[in-house]
Amino acid sequence: MAKIILNLFFMVISVLTFAPILCLSSKTNYNGYLYPQFYDWSCPNAKEIVKSVVAKAVAKDPRMAASLLRLQFHDCFVKGCDASLLLDSSGTIVSEKLSNANRNSARGFEVIDEIKSALEKECPQTFSCADIIALAARDSTVLAGGPSWEVPLGRRDSRDASLSDSNTNIPGPNNTFNTILTKFMLKGFDLVDLVALSGSHTIGNARCTSFKQRLYDQYSGFNLPDFTLDPFYAAQLSIMCPKLGGDQNLFFLDYVTPTKFDNNYFKNLLAFRGLLNSDEVLATQNLASLKLVKLYAESNEIFFKQFAKSMVKMGNISPLTGFKGEIRKNCRKINN
Repeated sequence: MAKIILNLFFMVISVLTFAPILCLSSKTNYNGYLYPQFYDWSCPNAKEIVKSVVAKAVAKDPRMAASLLRLQFHDCFVKGCDASLLLDSSGTIVSEKLSNANRNSARGFEVIDEIKSALEKECPQTFSCADIIALAARDSTVLAGGPSWEVPLGRRDSRDASLSDSNTNIPGPNNTFNTILTKFMLKGFDLVDLVALSGSHTIGNARCTSFKQRLYDQYSGFNLPDFTLDPFYAAQLSIMCPKLGGDQNLFFLDYVTPTKFDNNYFKNLLAFRGLLNSDEVLATQNLASLKLVKLYAESNEIFFKQFAKSMVKMGNISPLTGFKGEIRKNCRKINN
């Protein structure tokens, strides 16, 4: 009996001893890994705040769901999931917003600003901009009718950006299949991740300039359209995407259900109606990739399950934890 009481005494002492550390770890990730409950002590209303602002933004502009989801891709593929994409140019920083992949294209920064402002009022200098991006991407997907997933949290924010890496690391709309796969593999992804994550193009838009080459000059000066592009679809696209002009005109990535997160994207690929070259190559340049496209086209449930799994994996690309980076007060600039 005395031994049991003694053990209970030491258990209580242990809890009291480590409780402050557990509370403190909600602000600084000493453990070095991410977990969904990271802010449960330090900012318990944070997830609801993020969700509320995202819902308002998407209700006002349905395109915003795709834009916020895209921010996580374009952030994590550069230096890791560290919110470097959000930094404006200043001092020694040249913003990643100026890269070919982001210039006149990346959007949603004002929504991130609004979320950050609300969180700073709720729990000052506690919630990172990198974690805002991760939660906003999940909430946007759900609002568009897509899958949900638990978002591991505890990232910190970068104090610099890399325009060169943004130009190099992010897959481009006219990249070949092998180039795209290589860029994904360099970030720790496999073919399954590549095909599933490409399914994010079930929502959103692309500019005429992103696919014009497929309509008019796919074969080095012969002025012929891409043979993997359905001729009737190509004719429709050419109306608002002429050979001269119209570069900034917007087109749905999925013309069937453009604002609904579903597997029609993959069905479009099988019908040779993928808008971007980087989309259609998944069904035309690799048999293993084509097999996955067919699988996701047949089963929305399988696609959703893998997409959620791959998004969690993406959110774990080189996060800053511990004493690395900082918690920015303003997502557009470093502290001090």
